[in-house]
Amino acid sequence: MTPFRWLLVLVSFAAAAGVALWVISSHWPEGGAPLGLSWWAHLLALGAVTFELTLRSAKIALSARACGIPLQFGTAARATLGGDFATAITPARVGAEPARFLVLREAGVPAARALLVLFLELFIELLSLVILAGLLLAFLPASGALKGVAAMVGGYATIVLGLGFGGWVLSRRRAHGPPPRWARAIGIGAGFWRAVQLGLRNLRGSVDALRHARFSMMAASLACSIAHISGRLMTLPIIIASLGADLNLTSLILWPLVLLYGGALIPAPAGGGAMEFGFGAIMDGILPGDVLAASLIWWRFYSYYIYVLLGAFAAGRTVMRALKE
Repeated sequence: MTPFRWLLVLVSFAAAAGVALWVISSHWPEGGAPLGLSWWAHLLALGAVTFELTLRSAKIALSARACGIPLQFGTAARATLGGDFATAITPARVGAEPARFLVLREAGVPAARALLVLFLELFIELLSLVILAGLLLAFLPASGALKGVAAMVGGYATIVLGLGFGGWVLSRRRAHGPPPRWARAIGIGAGFWRAVQLGLRNLRGSVDALRHARFSMMAASLACSIAHISGRLMTLPIIIASLGADLNLTSLILWPLVLLYGGALIPAPAGGGAMEFGFGAIMDGILPGDVLAASLIWWRFYSYYIYVLLGAFAAGRTVMRALKE
């Protein structure tokens, strides 16, 4: 992380704060509105965060053990939180996987197995989103929120599967030998190309290792993944219930799903205010005006900023070393 990149991070966080203040002030009702939550709402929201983190860490540990990698739960939790912290301070989440990789490596996981763990985490997350979207499409009536979920999952699947398939094809054809002509044309030297080839060979080994994975543990990992996504979507209903609003639960679950996973593709660190703007624009016609400001503040805190803080405490130094290297 260079000084210029830190400046970009600070500017992006400042933009997020500025947009949040603008959304709050523009929707502030006459006479004001309380911004605090009741103590039981904070406890429930913290419980939802704990539930989500526990199951997300269990997902990684179980998928690793399914492939014969003895990954401890504590290491999986540190890798999860480290990735959350790196996500917040790098554009388009590019620092998340390097941070998780270094946490796993420092815990003694070999490089090839660490890459397999990261590959499984992304694949199972994608499969969980596809299953959840399929269930929602099957049992809920068509709506704008449901169409948004379908579009988000389709785009996410296209990107992840497209990159994975492209890497697998390259691993079959370009895992050995000198750089091809197109690589030399854009300035990729032999040293960097060897590193790329090493990664491709590890990717090929990761795909091959899935053929021998234990189905029962992979199924348990998938169940944890679906449950942790569901747990994260409970934050906004908890906040709205605490504020005394009686609303349709479907919209309070579907739109946050679109924002949380669609927002992962925003290039700016912390979203640059896009998440706050999107929440205000979407929820303006769903939430009463007297609860929108408080719901934005606390939803953003319990769905994003608390993970950044926990990640900084749990693996902040490791993340900074990963970004430096």
